[in-house]
Amino acid sequence: MIEPHAPAPPGTPPSWGGPCGPEAPAWLPVRPAVGRLLVLAGVFVCAACGLVYELELVALASYLMGDSVTQASVVLSVMVFAMGIGSLAAKRLRGLAAAGFGALEAGLALVGGSSAMVLYAVFAWTGGWGGLWADGPRILLVVFSLVIGVLIGAEVPLLMELIQRVRRQDPGGAVADLFAADYVGALVGGLAFPFVLLPFLGQLTGALLTGTVNAAVGAALVLGLFRRDLTRRARRLLLAVNVVVLALLVTATVLADGFERAARHAMYGQDVRVAVQTDVQEVVLTGDTDGRPLDLFLDGRLRVRGSDERRYHEALVHPAMNGPHARVLVLGGGDGLAAREVLRHRGVRRVDVVDPDPQLARLARVDPGLSALNEHVYGDARVHVGTGDVFRRLRSTPSTTYDVVISDLPDPAATASTKLYAQEFYRLLRRVLAPDGRLVVHAGPVSAQPRAFWTVDATLRAAGLPAVAYRVGAGPAQGPDGTAAALRAPRGWGFLLAARTPPALRLDPAGPRPRTLTPQTLARDARAADRTRIPGLPASTLVHPRY
Repeated sequence: MIEPHAPAPPGTPPSWGGPCGPEAPAWLPVRPAVGRLLVLAGVFVCAACGLVYELELVALASYLMGDSVTQASVVLSVMVFAMGIGSLAAKRLRGLAAAGFGALEAGLALVGGSSAMVLYAVFAWTGGWGGLWADGPRILLVVFSLVIGVLIGAEVPLLMELIQRVRRQDPGGAVADLFAADYVGALVGGLAFPFVLLPFLGQLTGALLTGTVNAAVGAALVLGLFRRDLTRRARRLLLAVNVVVLALLVTATVLADGFERAARHAMYGQDVRVAVQTDVQEVVLTGDTDGRPLDLFLDGRLRVRGSDERRYHEALVHPAMNGPHARVLVLGGGDGLAAREVLRHRGVRRVDVVDPDPQLARLARVDPGLSALNEHVYGDARVHVGTGDVFRRLRSTPSTTYDVVISDLPDPAATASTKLYAQEFYRLLRRVLAPDGRLVVHAGPVSAQPRAFWTVDATLRAAGLPAVAYRVGAGPAQGPDGTAAALRAPRGWGFLLAARTPPALRLDPAGPRPRTLTPQTLARDARAADRTRIPGLPASTLVHPRY
């Protein structure tokens, strides 16, 4: 075995040498132990950055396209496949390990760091693509996953070669050291993304800064530790490439806030009044100026349209209030609009609103436009706001607490909400319902997603809550200024009214008269929903979701 750092021939500068073959030890400017430590530190940082890129793609794809399970599966499976391809391809670069690794990290930093911004731009400005380009963002997601996976996979063979060039050791020990640093780095990157980068920097700036760190560490490792493995021309070229990459990433970081505002205007129109990233979701309010109705977007999806929200909330609330209704539980509904309709009924003594996002409820209390729309419902002493895990809240709630439960949650097809449409969840709701209590569930658009809608019906029945279905049509989807938001506007709502015994779908004859709902239209809407029925569907459970 050739000992690295053996005495150099006379006339050779200490610790320096020319380009070497893959089996020759490197001439380093530091002691071998220090050099090995620096290489492992580079492995640690590169692994952390690589995992941040993966999580960033999953998070942004879930936010832009929904269905987090599908997006995570696509990103991770494609990326792992591509890592294998990259690892095989890197075998041809072992003889140029230092130069190859330096170029690899520059490319990975640029592609990974800019991936979030490019995806967001494509979705914001081309969200209205139709025909062949309707799946443009998804195609781009797969492309980014492939490229980033290939580059990450090519790191390991080159780093193995570099660590062996510092000090030869048995292959098993070298692999153990390399993967230990790699896995610890992945742990740090995986924890830093949700707890540091996402809440404090946001998706775009977090990805760009990760790319900046990636490029800086890769360049420092190669140009500082293995610079004598490169020709002078290669050193200059690698330095120039990294300077360009760092300049692009730093410039994009500086411009990220302005870019995000421009993209938001492209998505929502020019009348964005409020845009906040809470601990749970992005909340955007538009309109309520110059006669435009107020619209509320949660994670890019239209949840409240001021022009027809009353049709939705009246249909959601009033049929369930036909009967005892002194104690009411509203799940979701942090905007206060469902509670507004509840309080129109006499005899209501207490309304508990449980929303996972406390900042949405606060916004509904203090924002002039939204608080006016909900008629300042949070100023009523009968309304109490709770936050946190809904399952935990229901487990700690005494039996037969509520006369009415209103489930104003996102569609069951949204993966984050699937567990709140499971049989186990409805059994908890059945327990907290009074013997003659009623439960109403927003179950998504019955016409557009009939299988998901009727799966909710089957799940309610399996939990001992037979239901009657009805639907309310919405107006045509029109986003402000023809933006991409129009594509995510609801085109109809489906509801299920459930109870321990089959409920009667009627309005309370002694209650307030809804503005948009009559007994005749309610009966017609029930018949229209029933015509879409899909019999024989299995119930959805926590361990076997079927939406």
